[in-house]
Amino acid sequence: KIGTTLGEAARFMVSEDVSALVVVDGDGCLVGIISRTDLLRALLASSEWEVHTIDEYMIVDVVTVSPQTRLSQVAELLLQKHIHRVVVVRDDDGKRSPISVVSAGDLVYHMVKNM
Repeated sequence: KIGTTLGEAARFMVSEDVSALVVVDGDGCLVGIISRTDLLRALLASSEWEVHTIDEYMIVDVVTVSPQTRLSQVAELLLQKHIHRVVVVRDDDGKRSPISVVSAGDLVYHMVKNM
């Protein structure tokens, strides 16, 4: 959520073993994404990185897909845009509500499972 500190986000990422967090506003609408790489940028920018808020370092131009997007299309997006994950969103009257994240790791898991 907007206003969360980078320290809180980093602790959550470590405890849940995730590499990124979806950032939402007070209404639960997508406003950004913060990854481990963004945390590293913060570390290099400030010795007190952990007190900064996620909205200072999050990526706001989030690549999203709908729940109906085929996994092959997700794979194409990841490769074309040189990214590691997309956020699956539901469009609620112009507001983007995140419902899931699909990562390159998820796709590889399904590739192996379907061998």
